[in-house]
Amino acid sequence: MESNPTSPQVVEAVDTKLIQALRAYLQADTGQPVTLVETHISWVLLAGRLAYKLKKPVRLPFVDFSTLALRRHFCHEELRLNSRLAPALYLGVLPVYGTPQAPLIGTLHDNNTEEGRGAGKPIDYLVCMQRFAPNALLSEQLAAGSLRPQHLDGLALRLADFHRAAPQLEKSLEPLLAPPAGSADVAQHEAQPVRAVLNQLQAACDLLPLAALRTWVEAQLPALQEVFLARRQAGALREGHGDLHLANAVLIGDEATAFDCIEFDPVLRWIDVMSDVAFLTMDLKAHGRPDLAFHFLDAYLQCSGDYGGLRVLRFYEVYRALVRALVACVRSQNAGLALPATVAPDYLACAQHLMGAAARTGRLLITHGLSGSGKSHIAGQLLAAAGAIRLRSDVERKRLFGLDALQRSADHALDIYTPQANRLTRARLEAGARAALQAGYPVIVDAAFLRRAERRVFQALAAELGVPFSLLHCRASEAQLRQRVAARSASGMDASEADLRVLQGQLANYEPLDAHERAAALEVVTDQPVDMAALCARWLSQT
Repeated sequence: MESNPTSPQVVEAVDTKLIQALRAYLQADTGQPVTLVETHISWVLLAGRLAYKLKKPVRLPFVDFSTLALRRHFCHEELRLNSRLAPALYLGVLPVYGTPQAPLIGTLHDNNTEEGRGAGKPIDYLVCMQRFAPNALLSEQLAAGSLRPQHLDGLALRLADFHRAAPQLEKSLEPLLAPPAGSADVAQHEAQPVRAVLNQLQAACDLLPLAALRTWVEAQLPALQEVFLARRQAGALREGHGDLHLANAVLIGDEATAFDCIEFDPVLRWIDVMSDVAFLTMDLKAHGRPDLAFHFLDAYLQCSGDYGGLRVLRFYEVYRALVRALVACVRSQNAGLALPATVAPDYLACAQHLMGAAARTGRLLITHGLSGSGKSHIAGQLLAAAGAIRLRSDVERKRLFGLDALQRSADHALDIYTPQANRLTRARLEAGARAALQAGYPVIVDAAFLRRAERRVFQALAAELGVPFSLLHCRASEAQLRQRVAARSASGMDASEADLRVLQGQLANYEPLDAHERAAALEVVTDQPVDMAALCARWLSQT
């Protein structure tokens, strides 16, 4: 269901003759039952291997589909916009000929403005889609316990690439989306939709405990106004998806992608890229899977490098939770709609929890260990368990040289391990860690940290920001180290380029932890399984 209703009022009834006749037409044409799914602004007919979406002829505060010309326009917009992320699903726009009582669906080859198939001019338009497999929505996969971290890895990489390629703010939209004055105006602009949703929730049910959320939203504006402005100036405002909750993402084979983006209002689509990310992380948290939310966020950040966006992530997560709470309210008031049976989480409680999480202070952990000691593997598990942000030196080093994580520097005739490259990598890790800590997140800096001077830089950062500092010391037998490094090098499926020659040099020259460092260390032996819950509890209890 579309996630941006701006009125909790029951949607007035519209004439259903056309959709019922189209359903009968498709049942006769396919010889199979046709399922009707209804939202407050559209009907969807599921017929055989295809789905046909018809926009309701409604005019509401947030959308106008009241004329044939508008419905045709927004059908083509839906096709254009969703073809960016789900081209295999969106097949085209089809004209509907005949009468509401006896319609005839045209073909992709028909001219949508002239007579087709001898049936006269179109009376309406459909978006034609390829149906996906039953229970393929990520919301359904999650409910069934079959949503895997690797599915979210793929979606995160796809979304990061999508955001990178998406157009930045157009001049024609600037008056609507980017107030030209100072940073306070930008912050007020960001607050407008949040305030609107809060007002609509209050109108729907004046018993809702919204006062604390209102206070929190208003308190964020002075703190974030410079961040909002800087992100707009840096190009973070893009033509995104706008409605990226779990029921608008789907598995096609083993790959997850998003579909059903916002086509009817550019204001809801031209957004900070972190607002897209926040919708999915919020929804995973609302469904009780913060581990998957942080796994997805880790994969997105490793691809995008947008650690500065963490400053606004929780603000957008709270907004997205309130939007879904309002959608749940609209659904409950439109009980007559033929909506799929779903059990929505308590999104208002999720918003309140996120608001509380924003008040927590961060903590800093750096890894320490030789190549093959399992640092990145343990860090990946720990970040999901603890709700932490990770920065990987191997990934950030390559980003400095314009390389993706799995690209090999030698293939591009680059030397990325010079003293200057080492200094730049450390500076990038420090800047990212600072941004994440200032946003209130626990942070893991995933690097070898074999030199005491390198470790002291991050210990000093923690002291400067007043957060606890820890070291994750990963150990394994030398035989295990060699086996892992050799296997990793052969697979080419890890960002690290350390080979057996590098490992040999590390064994000969690394500087072990001193007594002071050992007092702050969490030691794990990775030759054997690690109790992640216990390790997480130890880290989060350190002061």
